[in-house]
Amino acid sequence: MIPWLDADSPFPPVSRALTDPNGLLAAGADLSPARLLDAYRHGIFPWYAEGEPILWWSPDPRMVLFPAEVRITRSLAKRLRRSDYEVHLDRSCSEVIAACGATRRHGAGTWITPQMLAAYSRLHKLGYVHSVETWIDGKLAGGLYGVAIGRAFYGESMFTRATDASKIALAHLARYLEMRQFAVIDCQMTTAHLASLGGREIDRAQFVRGLATWTQEGAPAGLWPMADAKHMFR
Repeated sequence: MIPWLDADSPFPPVSRALTDPNGLLAAGADLSPARLLDAYRHGIFPWYAEGEPILWWSPDPRMVLFPAEVRITRSLAKRLRRSDYEVHLDRSCSEVIAACGATRRHGAGTWITPQMLAAYSRLHKLGYVHSVETWIDGKLAGGLYGVAIGRAFYGESMFTRATDASKIALAHLARYLEMRQFAVIDCQMTTAHLASLGGREIDRAQFVRGLATWTQEGAPAGLWPMADAKHMFR
């Protein structure tokens, strides 16, 4: 059994998360900024479907990407050098989140409910949620969003409407985070796709120990400068 959280209930230690399903830790509480930031700082994230209570997860092992290790294939490197796209940071974050909501996560169907969209849009206004966007012919063609706390970036979801658009966004995210000395990109759960991009599994305990340091370092929350997305690969 997992505990039910009231509005003021603290999270249980992540070591109490279930092994089946892997990482299920608790249910209930809310998606307030304070609750979400506390969750991420402790290696916990919300994931649930519409009609379900809020479910909180902390799987073991944890899939992560280290910014310098993101794998850029020869074909993607060639695509990145072309001039037929633009990458923007935090230009249309709510649109990116909504587009991600039309995709499937870990094979479990649409999961970004209106409640989730509103919660992460609030965090964006507070400077914690960021989007990396690929624009082609003046239209949003793909992108990703996630939560940044200190030197930790927690990838939430990505989408694509054109070939390589999400990969372009991920490559720029990795380069940007490396430039800003971020320690890690949290990918949450293991997938073959993430592994193909350079992701690897680490023990949850190792990940949580790292967060205790990474989330206390780096720049304060705030929107990412648009100009920082220019000329990373060209």
